[in-house]
Amino acid sequence: MTEPQNPEQNQAPAPELTAKPAEQVALEQKLAELEARHAEVSDAYLRAKAEVENTRRRSEEEIAKSRKFAIEAFAESLLPVKDSLEAALAVENATLEQMREGVHATLRLLTQALERNKVLEVNPASGDRFDPHQHQAISMVPAEQEPNTVVAVLQKGYVIAERVLRPALVTVAASR
Repeated sequence: MTEPQNPEQNQAPAPELTAKPAEQVALEQKLAELEARHAEVSDAYLRAKAEVENTRRRSEEEIAKSRKFAIEAFAESLLPVKDSLEAALAVENATLEQMREGVHATLRLLTQALERNKVLEVNPASGDRFDPHQHQAISMVPAEQEPNTVVAVLQKGYVIAERVLRPALVTVAASR
């Protein structure tokens, strides 16, 4: 004999139960989309990171090469100065006038080499304003000119690309 059926068993499933699988499918689909987007973004991030690393490495190599060969042009411009000095020493019985002429020619070559490489003299004229960025005051002397102006240059200074290599050593007019 069959047992009487429970009236609740014959009823259709609750609407919540039928909606859940459709909702679950939608969530799984959304999850798959997000995972694909995440993979895409991760790939783009890794590629960008690799590109940055490659750029950094290439930059470091370029900087190293620049440092290594930066002095090349300067050294090349000094070679004629060396040649001139060697030529002067090769002359056995040079007169004082010939030596003097050779020293002047060599000085011109050296000056040209320095100027080509942006090494410029700092040689203020008497009466120029004292500039603590380019001049070093050795002493202050009483003078018949404006206070804090250059009286005399004891040693020229030099700048390279607006950076002081050596300040000019000067005496400065004292306040009256």
